[in-house]
Amino acid sequence: MPLKNAQYYAIMRQYEQTQLKNHNIQAERYEEVYRKLPEFKTLDESISVLSVQYGKKLLNGDDHALSSLKEELGILRKSKQALLASGGFPEDYLDPVYDCPDCRDTGYIGDQKCHCFRQAVIRLLYEESNIKEFPTEASFDNFSLDFYSDAQYDKTTGRSARAMMEDTLRVCHQFIDHFGEKFQNLLFYGSVGVGKTFLSTCIAREIMDREFSVLYFSAPQLFSALTQNKFDRNDIDAKNMSDYIFHCDLLIIDDLGSEYTNAFIASQFFTCINERLIHRKSTIISTNLSLESIADLYTERSFSRITSSYILLKMIGDDIRIKKKLNHREEH
Repeated sequence: MPLKNAQYYAIMRQYEQTQLKNHNIQAERYEEVYRKLPEFKTLDESISVLSVQYGKKLLNGDDHALSSLKEELGILRKSKQALLASGGFPEDYLDPVYDCPDCRDTGYIGDQKCHCFRQAVIRLLYEESNIKEFPTEASFDNFSLDFYSDAQYDKTTGRSARAMMEDTLRVCHQFIDHFGEKFQNLLFYGSVGVGKTFLSTCIAREIMDREFSVLYFSAPQLFSALTQNKFDRNDIDAKNMSDYIFHCDLLIIDDLGSEYTNAFIASQFFTCINERLIHRKSTIISTNLSLESIADLYTERSFSRITSSYILLKMIGDDIRIKKKLNHREEH
């Protein structure tokens, strides 16, 4: 999803603030040098006067004025450099100050966005995603298959916890690699503590690093936002959030079933997933519920949409958080 106008202008305001900050730094440095080296200010004034004088000569048709100006300016600049060094200042002390020298804090190199603009986009997407609430160690670099046993089997398929997780990881990486090209949705389901939220967070970070918009909600947060928009039509912020929920590139609904569920919530859930399917916007859902419970709680219509349009990924195993605590105790 392209940046919204408000997002673009927010980034450009950051550049304006950066330019002002760095201009003030340069101005303060000039004042410092002028205080310590009054002769330096005299040289600067001489350069200004000289430029005006030779400018008039050029306008009057003096063809030699430009070469003479360059020669005299060269002499004055060398004097300035020597004076600056004598005062103990670095040679580049009065050069323009930039956070990003490549684009000179404009965000653009020619008509192309600078690499720093891309980083600004990613920072903004993180701010708007809710993902910042999750620990920074939630990344694929820190994901370990060692928590999934070869000796623990799923009763339905007869496959081990580790084999199932290996397949799940492969699907997750394919989802990321083809995001924006191939429309896919994921449903992580299984018992508590097997890594569903961790995986969702890993995917979210990878997708945002590719400059796609991601919105991350726990189920109670999501339904609270949708309910607010439903019952308060005059709340512009609620309406904007509802639109964002329906149209962001990736919506992650974490811990479905942890909210208080009734017929109204079930209808809001159907509207949400159905709208996103219509607009071909990807969704990831994680839940501790079984597939049968999803059908019971959120109606057959929602269940039908999920089973026909989502990749269903069952995860089994022991609670990883408990395993980590036990390992930590053993180490200490």
